[in-house]
Amino acid sequence: MKMIIGLGNPGPKYSDTKHNIGFITLDDWAHQNKLSFDKSKFDALYAEERINGEKVLFVKPMTYMNDSGRAVRPLMDYFGIEIEDIVVVYDDMDMPPGRIRLRQKGSAGGHNGIKSLIQHLGTQDFNRIRIGVGRPAPNMTVVQHVLSPFPKEVHEDILFSVKESVDAIADYIKGDDFLKTMNKFNRKK
Repeated sequence: MKMIIGLGNPGPKYSDTKHNIGFITLDDWAHQNKLSFDKSKFDALYAEERINGEKVLFVKPMTYMNDSGRAVRPLMDYFGIEIEDIVVVYDDMDMPPGRIRLRQKGSAGGHNGIKSLIQHLGTQDFNRIRIGVGRPAPNMTVVQHVLSPFPKEVHEDILFSVKESVDAIADYIKGDDFLKTMNKFNRKK
């Protein structure tokens, strides 16, 4: 069993913000696969899909970004999902819009959602898909940047990175080897 986790903040106020790129990616997957986030447990919305005979959960924590681990850990325990079977999709300011980077482990790098996951999971060794959202403008704080929508001039780049992320998720689920998926998608650009 696998769990794909998109990080973001609940509610319409945040729906189109940079910090919600994880939710946006999972929503795109759900749209393409005619799924809906119609299940709820442990402060998370989730959708279930059976792919190649294996159950896959697509999870959106509803605890707000900074407390994502509080929703993820109990779900993993409840369903008996191992650390190596999760993938976390989230925003990364150190990459420009349009870029994605897959990793099997790493520090939080200042990302509070990842910090919460590391704290609740007790490890930083989990699969990730980082989606570039760029750096704040000189007159903006980090919080203002991640909680603001994408400017029009990067919409195509963002659509591309969401598509790439959805493709990477599909490749991982189909092949069951995150390292192979990582090598394939990190080489693309």
